[in-house]
Amino acid sequence: MTPASRLQLLLRLFGTTSLAATIFVAAPESWMRDIHAALGLGVLPDEPIVGYLARSTSALYALTGGLFWTISFDPVRYRPVLSYLGSAVVLLGLSLFVVDWAEGLPTLWVFWEGPVVATFGILILRFNRSPDPEGG
Repeated sequence: MTPASRLQLLLRLFGTTSLAATIFVAAPESWMRDIHAALGLGVLPDEPIVGYLARSTSALYALTGGLFWTISFDPVRYRPVLSYLGSAVVLLGLSLFVVDWAEGLPTLWVFWEGPVVATFGILILRFNRSPDPEGG
């Protein structure tokens, strides 16, 4: 597998997981309440800002997923953009780790979300920096 094909696969995997958030842009509030409770996070507050933040964040994730899929069709052309996105995703992962920890989310969540996202960013940077992105 060439560095370019590894990068394409990684971008599509990251893009697909981000696009999955599309469901929660329009999901019934009951789903969000049930998921929140099932995660052991207690009762989901019934304030307009909560729904707004959940839905707008989901929409932003979906937009990002579409961007990663679009770039995946020609990663060599978008190398400068991928350098930025890889770095931004690493910083996002580190930020998520700190926020999750500070907000008291479950330990599994804290040590899963941020580190996994940061790892995606590191891999994007690594595969994007290959001296011969088209070759082996």
